[in-house]
Amino acid sequence: MEIRKLSPCENYPMDLLVSADPSRKLVEGYLKRGECFVAVIDKQVIGVYVLLSTRPETVELVNIAVEEKQQRKGIGKQLVIDAIRNARLQGYKTIEIGTGNSGVGQLALYQKCGFRIIGVDKDFFLRHYTEEIFENGIQVTDMIRLSQDI
Repeated sequence: MEIRKLSPCENYPMDLLVSADPSRKLVEGYLKRGECFVAVIDKQVIGVYVLLSTRPETVELVNIAVEEKQQRKGIGKQLVIDAIRNARLQGYKTIEIGTGNSGVGQLALYQKCGFRIIGVDKDFFLRHYTEEIFENGIQVTDMIRLSQDI
């Protein structure tokens, strides 16, 4: 598997990006300001993440997704580790990430990769998404914010 920055002549893997963030409008907004990286196997994009500079010396991992049939193979962890490495190489001192309150697997993954919970943005998903989102049988309402010094 190769993880690389998406070239300007390539199309964004929107199906994957929207699988992690159902608001196409929000995804398109941060794609304009961020950097998109893809995981590729046999010329097929099977994973994606987006880094977005948010403050001086701080970058946010705003989207991370792995094709469904490729999940549970450690690819998500490799993408997170690559995002941390890229952020460090670009001179950032802090990397942040946010996930829904119901994302049990995501919360575990991010903490295994060194992130620590720093706060909760209450009702984030109620304010920014028109349709209700459910995951693991739980309505996604709050964003759990995590951070890591790099």
